[in-house]
Amino acid sequence: MNEHISTRVDSPHAPVHAGSGDLYVTMGAQLQDPDRPTFRRLADDHLGWLRKVLVAPAGMGAARHMLTDTGTVILDGPPGSGRTSVSRVLLREYDQGTGVFHELLPDEQDELSLSNPALVGTGDQLLLDLSAATAVQWAAARADLSALRKAVHEQHAHLVVVMPYGHPLDPDLQHYRINIDPPDGLEVFRRHLRFHGVAYEPDPTVTAFLAESRPMREIADFADLVRRAREAAADEGFAQWCTTARKARDDRRAETARLVAELREGPQRALLITVAMLHGAHADVIHRAAQLLLHTLKFLPDEQSVLEGKDLAERLAEIPAGTGPDGHVRFTELDYDAAVRAHFWDHMPDLRQPMGTWVVHTVESDDPNVTRALRNSLVARLAEQYLRTGRGERLASLAEDWSTTTTTRTTSQARLEAAVHALTCGLNDPAHGRNFRHWIYLWCAQRQLRGEFAQVLVQVCADVIAASHPDQALFRLYHLARREQGTTRALQALCDLVATSSRLRRRLLDRLARSPFSAAELRIFLSACDPVPLTAPHDNGSTLIEENGARESLTIGWRAVLNDLSHAEWHPYAERWLHSAAELGHRGDPLLDLLVAAADRCGGHRGTAFAELYASARAAERSAPHSAARATATTDLLLQKISTAQDLGPSAAPLSTASPGGTAP
Repeated sequence: MNEHISTRVDSPHAPVHAGSGDLYVTMGAQLQDPDRPTFRRLADDHLGWLRKVLVAPAGMGAARHMLTDTGTVILDGPPGSGRTSVSRVLLREYDQGTGVFHELLPDEQDELSLSNPALVGTGDQLLLDLSAATAVQWAAARADLSALRKAVHEQHAHLVVVMPYGHPLDPDLQHYRINIDPPDGLEVFRRHLRFHGVAYEPDPTVTAFLAESRPMREIADFADLVRRAREAAADEGFAQWCTTARKARDDRRAETARLVAELREGPQRALLITVAMLHGAHADVIHRAAQLLLHTLKFLPDEQSVLEGKDLAERLAEIPAGTGPDGHVRFTELDYDAAVRAHFWDHMPDLRQPMGTWVVHTVESDDPNVTRALRNSLVARLAEQYLRTGRGERLASLAEDWSTTTTTRTTSQARLEAAVHALTCGLNDPAHGRNFRHWIYLWCAQRQLRGEFAQVLVQVCADVIAASHPDQALFRLYHLARREQGTTRALQALCDLVATSSRLRRRLLDRLARSPFSAAELRIFLSACDPVPLTAPHDNGSTLIEENGARESLTIGWRAVLNDLSHAEWHPYAERWLHSAAELGHRGDPLLDLLVAAADRCGGHRGTAFAELYASARAAERSAPHSAARATATTDLLLQKISTAQDLGPSAAPLSTASPGGTAP
C-alpha cells in the first residue's frame, strides 16, 4: 500500500572515453546463474504481493470499470491514499501476456514523448505516475494525453494516469477521472498483519496510532514492525508487540549518542557497528566480521590470551545485544540497529570509505552462515546510508569498484552480486532512481568499462530496469551489445527483452536502421530479425514485417548485411528466413520480398547479392526441417522474385554465385 512502489530484488545473482572509434569490453562468466530471477518474474512477484495486501479503497471499483470500458483511467486522490498501488494492481488485472508493463517517463533518456504512437505496443499496460509532478510537468502531459489515449485504444492497451492532487484537469479528460479515497486504516493494518501471519487483537496502542490520519505506507510499515517484534519475542503477546513497535518509531538519536560515548574502546565500537550492519546474523559471523572491521581500520588490539579476554556474550551485553536460542545476534531493542547505523555514518564520516571495503570483504566470506540473503541485507544497509544522506553517486562508484579486478585481487561472484544489489538499491530508491538510470546509461553508452562491470550492468538492465522501464533497458543493452567482445551476454539479454514485445523489437530495428552499421551492429541486427516474431500476427491480424516502418528498417538492415558481411556469415540467418517462408507458405512471401528488395538496393554488389541469396536457397533445401517439396517451391518462388527485380523473364536461367562481374547470367 505504498505510494512509492518499486521492484525489489531479494536474491539477484571511470574515465570518460574522449577519443574516437568503438570501445570494446570483455565480460567474465562469474554471474552466470540459471536460478536468478528474470525481470518479468520479478515484476510479477512484486505485483502479486501488492494485490494480496491491497485493501480496495473507495473508487477502485469505478476505476476498474472505467479502465475496462475505455482503456484509460485517471486516478485522483490525496497523497497517501494508495493511488499508485491501485494503479499497479489495476494494470496487473489486464496483463494477458500480449504486451509489457511500462512506466512512462517522457522526460528521461531514450523515452519517447507521450504523443508518439510508437510508445504503445499491443496489449501493453502503461502507467503514467505524475503524483509528484510540478504544474509545468502536468500541463505538458495533459497536452499529450489525447494522442496517448488514441494510441492506447488502437493497440488494445491499458493506461492508468496518477494525476497530481489538487491540480486542474481539462474538460475533455474529466470523464476519465476517478477519485481514490483512503481505505479504512484499521482494515489496512489487519490485512498486512494477516499477510505476515499475525493474528489481530484490539489494542489501545494501535487505536492511538491509527487515530491520526496516516499514509498507507506508514500503516504498512507499522504492521511490519509488529511482525518483527513478534519474531524477536514470540512469547510476549500481541499487546507487547504493538508497544515495542510503537517505541521503535521514536527518535533514538540521543539515546544512541549516549551509548557510543560510553563505549570508548575500539573493539566495543567495532562490535556495535558489526551487529548493526549484520543484525540477525549468526554469532560466528558477527565475531569474525568484527575482527575484520578492526583489521580494515588498521586497529591493533592489545595482545591478550584467548582465555583472558571477554567472551562474546559479555561483549554483546555491553552494547546491548544478545544471542538467541538459534545462535543469531540481535539488539534487545527493536530497530536499534537502524539508529546505530545512522549515528556512525553521520558522526564518524571517516568510517564511510573503509565501510565499503569491509562490506565487500564480508560478503566474500566462505562461512556457510553468510547466506545470499545476509549478503544482500548487508549491502542494502550500506546503500541505505549513502542514499539517505544524498550520496548516490558514491554508491554507484562503489559498485563499479567492486566489479574491478586489480593486480592484488580477482572479482569474485560475491563481489559482482554485491555490485548488482547496490545498483538495484539505487534504482529502486524514489529520490535517486532517475540519477542511477542516467549514470547506467553513461556507463553503457560512453564510458570505458573496467573489469567485470559490464556483466553487472547487463544483469541490472535485464532484471531491474526492464521490469518497469523496458525502453530504457533496451537501449542500454543495445549499447552494451555493440561494444562487447569475447561474449554475447548483452546481446542475448537484448534478444530476450525484445522477444517480450513487438513494440520493443520495432524500436530496436528502427534504432539500428538509423545508425551507420558497424560489424557489431550487424550482428545485433541479425539476431534481432528472427523471422518467427516478425511474421506472428497481432490481435488485428497484421504482422510486424508488413508494417511500413518495420519493413523499411529490415530492408535497410539486410542491405547492409548483404553488402558488408561475407556470404558465410549471413547465410545461417538467411537460411532461417527461407525455412520460415517455406513453412508459412503464401504467408511467407513478405520474407522473400524483403530479402529481394534488400539485395536490389546493393548497388554495384546487386548481382552478387542476388546470386548469393539464390545459393542460400538451394542450400536451405538440403537442411529444410519440413517438406523438401515446400523448400524447392520456395527456391523457385525466390528465383521468380529475383528475376522480376532484374527485369528478366520467367524463363531466366538459374543464378550462379560464380557469375562474372557479380551479375546474373
